[in-house]
Amino acid sequence: MSADASRERPLDRLRVLAKQDAMVTPGLRHIEAYTLEGLLTFLWHGDPGCERVVVMCGGAMGGLLGPGNGLYHALGETFAAEGIGSIRIGYRRPNDLAACVLDLAAATDLAHRNGGRRFVLVGHSFGGAVAVNAGIALRAMTAGVVTLSTQSAGCEGAGALQRPLLLVHGDRDELLPVMASQAVRALAGSGELEVLPGAGHLLTEAADHLRDRLHRWIPDVLARPLCDVEASAPGG
Repeated sequence: MSADASRERPLDRLRVLAKQDAMVTPGLRHIEAYTLEGLLTFLWHGDPGCERVVVMCGGAMGGLLGPGNGLYHALGETFAAEGIGSIRIGYRRPNDLAACVLDLAAATDLAHRNGGRRFVLVGHSFGGAVAVNAGIALRAMTAGVVTLSTQSAGCEGAGALQRPLLLVHGDRDELLPVMASQAVRALAGSGELEVLPGAGHLLTEAADHLRDRLHRWIPDVLARPLCDVEASAPGG
């Protein structure tokens, strides 16, 4: 990669051929960006000028609703009413870690161009690795990272995150064992792991608890100045 290419902002690196958007509701915008590597979809809740933004991504198959009976949509609606923006991502190339990290970074870049300054990144399953890696790449703007039923593959560099990290995993996960989240926490050097009794990979059994937990944790982290987040992180 050339020096000029390495300095390009994530949104510019997508080489968007065309885009369109529509207001689904007064508080929800649907954006589609057509690229040579696929269609990238953003569902953007709240005022685009929000300084605090949550960016949420799905698993290896993609998806926009998230686990827990549409957790991402529910959080987007709740946070919008509280002055926090949210973007849900439909990947161009699901299960391609580098491409999906760029998709998440592009969503963050788009929000930043509109006024976003502090971000929490949320990922489910494969998306946990996406969120961790994007958090490392965007560390200067990342206030925290949440992983839900995460895989450990792709998280080997998590020690560089040095940001508040919440890991949630069901003890009945039929695809990825709790030890995957335990491994990511060990790699990161810190993090709060919550194991949900009786919950499977989609965390459906604990959907109400999960919404409440993230509704409390995410605004708390976003409310901290980044200098305080830095100081509270390991090695900060």
